[in-house]
Amino acid sequence: MTTNHMISLYDHLGHAAGHELGKKIASRAMNQGIEISERNVNTATYTGKILKYPEWWLNKQKDLL
Repeated sequence: MTTNHMISLYDHLGHAAGHELGKKIASRAMNQGIEISERNVNTATYTGKILKYPEWWLNKQKDLL
């Protein structure tokens, strides 16, 4: 059974993913019809929008991550 627990790439990887990897993951998710949610964050190192994906789906993206 899968859940819809949504997490960011940062939370999944434990560090910033970077712009290029973020674009690849977002593109793949959109092409596969995967739910994406947005959240605005304001931290000491980053202010802006982050995308969140289903955790089960990120776990299957081993070829990119």
